[in-house]
Amino acid sequence: MTITALHSQVKADTDEALLDMLASFPDHAPQLKAAMQHALLAGGKRLRPLLVHVVGEVLALDKSDCMTIACAVECIHAYSLVHDDLPAMDDDDLRRGKPTCHVAFDEATAILAGDALQTLAFSIIADAPMADTGHARRAGLVSMLARASGYLGMCGGQAIDLAATGKEVSVEALTQLHSLKTGALLRVCVEMATHVADDLDAEHRSALIRFADAIGLAFQVQDDILDVEGSSDTTGKPAGSDVALGKSTYPALLGLQAAKSELDRLHQQALQALQGLPYNTHLLVAFSELLVKRDH
Repeated sequence: MTITALHSQVKADTDEALLDMLASFPDHAPQLKAAMQHALLAGGKRLRPLLVHVVGEVLALDKSDCMTIACAVECIHAYSLVHDDLPAMDDDDLRRGKPTCHVAFDEATAILAGDALQTLAFSIIADAPMADTGHARRAGLVSMLARASGYLGMCGGQAIDLAATGKEVSVEALTQLHSLKTGALLRVCVEMATHVADDLDAEHRSALIRFADAIGLAFQVQDDILDVEGSSDTTGKPAGSDVALGKSTYPALLGLQAAKSELDRLHQQALQALQGLPYNTHLLVAFSELLVKRDH
């Protein structure tokens, strides 16, 4: 299967699964339910679910395990975007080419939608269908997702980002920021997928996680480049928004060409992590190329 075909399948399957979950909820808070659906199904690329399923294809994981992990991670990702867009944070009016949640609804509803999506992620890990091996390892999956989402991961990175706004930071500090804010959720996709793999060699798992770390940073470098070179038509958000908000970016610190060189270095680092693995890694290679060559 090609990465394009797998991506299309994963996106359709993830959208359907998330919509079915929301449809099963009672209608006692219809505006909140609609806001959650807006956040979850407003055109996301489903790159994190794709990464889970790519690892699943490489390691021959059970499809139900991959779907459960993918949906949980996507709920965390969606919640983070809802809260990032709020006036108290990045104050964005546009996300994926559509009004952000607080604009489409209101600020209070957006806050609650983010809260509800975060808790939904852990309900999915606790209760959604999994194979016997995955079912036996649910507690570990909860721990991994909580770590990647909270102070030690995404939220900690967001706090560093807010503290650094309007200030010039070092490349090292920017790397730490994005390893937490953006990279942690990509890394946990691989951590969780490999956690439910039966009899996976520890060195092979470590190599796959190194791959995830490298592409997590590469993803952010490309995001920064697109903020400079892209347009709102392709990226789905206002071009130059990071610069306008006074955020440190790789092009701002290194220059555009040096940022592109850093992107290439990280891409090569990701590919090197795959060398020596006793699997067909062509989908992982293709996924890395999808991330670094995307235009939105």
